[in-house]
Amino acid sequence: MRLVFLVSVVLTLSACSATYTNHGFVPPEDELALVELGASRDEVAELVGRPGANGVLRDEAWFYTQYRVRNFTYNAPEVVERDIVAISFSEGGRVTNVERFGLEDGQVVQLSRRVTESSVRDLGFFRSILSNFGRINIGDTLGG
Repeated sequence: MRLVFLVSVVLTLSACSATYTNHGFVPPEDELALVELGASRDEVAELVGRPGANGVLRDEAWFYTQYRVRNFTYNAPEVVERDIVAISFSEGGRVTNVERFGLEDGQVVQLSRRVTESSVRDLGFFRSILSNFGRINIGDTLGG
């Protein structure tokens, strides 16, 4: 009986512990040190690789991102570590700068916002249905 109680206490306490998930990839510092100003994009790709799915490839820069998220019980996930490396390129495709940013350097920047504005919300539900009622062609709908 005592063993069952002890196991249930351990399981209860372990359920309350935080879990961490890691996302992304940032090249190690020793690899970044090999990237010299004036290097080409191909040379950078050979030395540290191209940014993966979590990174961003743009003509003017490559961004490597890595972050660690803490999940604790019913709380919202919290980013506890963030590392961003930006390798900037000139118009000719040569390295002009290598920068590193951490969580303490600022807020999360949303690189892309994919929201489509719709005019449907301006109309009520029934008004929207009634305004389309005259546009329906039964012959086209039934394939005749």
